[in-house]
Amino acid sequence: MAGIVHLCGMHTKQIITAGADLSTAKKALIMIHGRGGSAQDILSLAQHLNVKAYALVAPQATNHTWYPFSFMAPPQQNEPWLSSALQVLEDTVDEVVDSGIAKENIYFLGFSQGACLTLEFIARNAARFGGAVAFTGGLIGDKIYPENYKGDFAQTPIFIGTSDPDPHVPVERVYASANILRDMNADITEKVYTNMGHTISQNEVDLANQLVFK
Repeated sequence: MAGIVHLCGMHTKQIITAGADLSTAKKALIMIHGRGGSAQDILSLAQHLNVKAYALVAPQATNHTWYPFSFMAPPQQNEPWLSSALQVLEDTVDEVVDSGIAKENIYFLGFSQGACLTLEFIARNAARFGGAVAFTGGLIGDKIYPENYKGDFAQTPIFIGTSDPDPHVPVERVYASANILRDMNADITEKVYTNMGHTISQNEVDLANQLVFK
């Protein structure tokens, strides 16, 4: 594992890498941990995914939290942390592209707070990516702000899995988020699991492999 550290607003940009070397890999997976988690935690999930030849890139949130309040809070309540977190993702993508990996070979995966941040980032910067996986997440805000979202996913495969109920992510927000991404020309699959709890299930991992990491 290697680390790259930069200052980036509120968050210190610290990226942990694993898997194939960025300079030689053909594909990269950017992995975003949840609240209280770590880059190492989310990287450990890669052993269950079809990403053996990918470069794995995991930013670390300062104090293990990307933004302080619920993702359903008014966005200004989560500033300046939210904008800083989105900037970390943008800088991470730029580094991957600068290493020679095209956007259509860049994949994203996040869990919980990291899933929300992942969906928010890609919706603000829609393009033909390799794919994205959101384990329990939705677009960020007290309501959805469609004016923040632009671009064309050009049928990028995106999988969103969640529990109904979930203590942090209302299933209605998952459906609303999926509809926004679908309108932006993403190839969306959402799967709602009854009483799964706030976790990642084997079925979600299997679907991520079938739909995204194929």
